Amino acid sequence: MPTAVTAIPAAPSALAEAHFAAEFTFEADCWDTHDALAQGADFVLLDVRSPALFARGHVPGAINLPHGKMVESKMAHWPADTLFVTYCAGPHCNGAARGALRLARLGRPVKIMAGGITGWLDEGFALATGEA
Repeated sequence: MPTAVTAIPAAPSALAEAHFAAEFTFEADCWDTHDALAQGADFVLLDVRSPALFARGHVPGAINLPHGKMVESKMAHWPADTLFVTYCAGPHCNGAARGALRLARLGRPVKIMAGGITGWLDEGFALATGEA
């Protein structure tokens, strides 16, 4: 009797390769983000949570821009080809996806930092505190 894992066969290797490769065009993990920030980030990291949550703890170097405030006039501060990486509280929160969607609709390149604050802390990285 097959288990819930094996009842549906795995995708053919070529299809699996395309699927997993595509994931990297949509997201970066906390470790890679931390490493890139240490090297001098070539992207803008956006914390899309509220200013109060940002002040309590955020990824060092992040800019607080709640997803509801992402409008063309605010994004005009950056060149059109700037890559944005959004994050929120963690896997239980869809704020990063909401921010990424807004940015994509504005024609901006965007990825999500998978794991958000929860993932950042799980990796053992420190948070900064204070207002933007």
